[in-house]
Amino acid sequence: MSASVSSLPHKHLMTLRLSVDSARAAQIGRTPEGQRTIALIEGGTFDGARCKGKVLPGGADWVRFRADGTMMIDVRLTLQADEGALIYLTYQGRFIGAAGAMAQLARGETLEPGSYSLVTIARFECGNDQYAWLNNVIAVGIGEQSGFNPVYTLYEIG
Repeated sequence: MSASVSSLPHKHLMTLRLSVDSARAAQIGRTPEGQRTIALIEGGTFDGARCKGKVLPGGADWVRFRADGTMMIDVRLTLQADEGALIYLTYQGRFIGAAGAMAQLARGETLEPGSYSLVTIARFECGNDQYAWLNNVIAVGIGEQSGFNPVYTLYEIG
């Protein structure tokens, strides 16, 4: 039996807004895995029905550009809930855009929504009892690019 995505059980988990320090990105260069850049995350916010707070500075996106132009993302962040609990968030995904959209992204411009696709899969770790439920969450995200600062809508699956 074939199921459509609309029948996949999901609910809004959080909206994640990031501030990326693109000016200080480390340009590693071309490696066997592709063109590698490490972009520092300065901070941000997250909010949802069950948790909200801020993104602490110190995270990063270990970006890799494949030969076909696809940008592969690998982000690791520390979230701090309003109550003080620390939450580790890691997500991987990909950004696909037409050549014009990729050039706009490189310049830090805001992209037209239909000119790209940014999707992720996310996992959480937390030792705080109040947020221990996050340890079992698998989330998928849809991203919107606003200059260098993405906004993700994360959905809990299942």
